[in-house]
Amino acid sequence: MASLGAARWLLLLVTGAAGGPRYSPDWPSLDARPLPEWFDQAKVGVFVHWGVFSVPAYGSEWFWWHWQGERRADYERFVREHYPPNTTYADFASRFTARDFQPRYWAWLFEQAGARYVVLTTKHHEGFTNWGSPVSWNWNSMDLGPHRDLVGELGQALRERNIRYGLYHSLLEWFNPLYLDDKKNGFKTQNFVFSKTMPELYDLVLRYKPDLVWSDGDWEGPDTYWNSTSFLSWLYNDSPVKDTVVVNDRWCNNCSCHHGGYYNCADKYKPGTLPQHKWEMCTSIDKHSWGYRSNMQVNELMDESSIISELVQTVSFGGNYLLNVGPTKEGVIVPIFQERLLSLGKWLRVNGEAIYASKPWRVQMENTTIDAWYTSKGSTVYAVFLTWPEGGVLKLASPIPSLSTQVTMLGFSEKLKWEKARDKGLLITLPYVPPSVLPVPCCWTLKLEGVA
Repeated sequence: MASLGAARWLLLLVTGAAGGPRYSPDWPSLDARPLPEWFDQAKVGVFVHWGVFSVPAYGSEWFWWHWQGERRADYERFVREHYPPNTTYADFASRFTARDFQPRYWAWLFEQAGARYVVLTTKHHEGFTNWGSPVSWNWNSMDLGPHRDLVGELGQALRERNIRYGLYHSLLEWFNPLYLDDKKNGFKTQNFVFSKTMPELYDLVLRYKPDLVWSDGDWEGPDTYWNSTSFLSWLYNDSPVKDTVVVNDRWCNNCSCHHGGYYNCADKYKPGTLPQHKWEMCTSIDKHSWGYRSNMQVNELMDESSIISELVQTVSFGGNYLLNVGPTKEGVIVPIFQERLLSLGKWLRVNGEAIYASKPWRVQMENTTIDAWYTSKGSTVYAVFLTWPEGGVLKLASPIPSLSTQVTMLGFSEKLKWEKARDKGLLITLPYVPPSVLPVPCCWTLKLEGVA
């Protein structure tokens, strides 16, 4: 089966080249491709880390590496105490049942969360594929465990709700013998790339026609090893999603923050200033793991206000916000994760006007004691303030008012009273209402019209 996949990949490479690609397989050409508009407009996504690592549900999704790669004592002790002697990581696959996986419910939940796109791990560094990969014999979700096409089922459910679909894919596999052999050879051979990585990437694109390819596992090998530029030139020129597909920046050991479509730069990346290139912050509700942990505690999770304030800051700096949940081995998104997602969605139903399809303003945040962040649409400016000021009067120093200035709060219909501050900016009188009447419990948005 491996030779079949490799042969199909080579055929695609030849036929793609014969068409005279518009983007050549080099970074100056690939980096010049305009980012499809849908991604910047979407702003909010949900990340899903799900795989065999969901079975031990201990530590993180890097369980196999910490256990067998680093041989950490705490992981070895966990396996001794919870599983029979001589248990191997491969034994976990049969327990990855996904028996309670309801893709249409997931899609409803993500829609309610306000997500405009969803990214699923099709294959993490463990190598197990959540679809019937033709080059992952007996280490995929069709042959083992769920006996279901998890990638396809979720994709269909998301498309029914017009939610964009992204596919996470790890280039490397920790313990694949072909990869280890290439690594031993200083990445001068490409047996793993040609027989595993590239066939899988082509298969994912042709089968599921993703809106986004979220690459990872890039950090050990150069782009010449991974064959990244050849794949991306095919993706942009000849693939069925060539006009709409978006990719990130994890395509080689020195690509992050330099090459690709938009930039991730690093997990939980915060630029601190307005970047010149489109970027995305990926973060996880569980602050210690991307995969599900059965022993997580509530104080280890992001709360509602932390999620919303992080989203607001990210969008103010021109980024997208990709929030992760880790389902259980049965395919359940645990209630506390659901509650966090639904709280985010409730906030976005009131304040989404300031988020979706917005652009950074000339000022991103107030450089005063006021914790307020700005976005814009055309001449309209939005100020999201994260704490309610004492006395109910908010000072915004950055906007310059005019005779035509109008101020409203999203979620309230009445115009708010304002006056010009003595030094600069505006003094805005907020609605005088008890907290229970406010449309959301934190992070409120003022819509400013007629300001400069």
